[in-house]
Amino acid sequence: MGRNKFSQKEINEIEKLLRLKNAGNRAKQKLIRHQLRVDYEFNISDFNEPGKAFGEVELQAALRRGAIEILDDATIASMKEKRARDKARDEAARQREAIESGQQTDWKEAMRQWEESMKN
Repeated sequence: MGRNKFSQKEINEIEKLLRLKNAGNRAKQKLIRHQLRVDYEFNISDFNEPGKAFGEVELQAALRRGAIEILDDATIASMKEKRARDKARDEAARQREAIESGQQTDWKEAMRQWEESMKN
């Protein structure tokens, strides 16, 4: 699941991308859907009816029914910062668990030991 809260600027940009998606060929549509997911954390499948195209009209309908909220830029920036911190924390925990279980090598520790051995 992606985000459902965006700034007005982001909504305008998403709307433009949806317009381009619906006018493009299959390959272009795929690239635009990827851009929506990566750049905006916007997943069409979170808001559309399965099997139906999703464009500007459907975006506006999602806004009207409250499935998508528009917030001010500062709130959106704060929200993105928190998501980035949470993602980094979760990734660090995942790596720590993988190292402790022996599924992954602690490359930082290995590099420290190698550098230490090169000094002697």
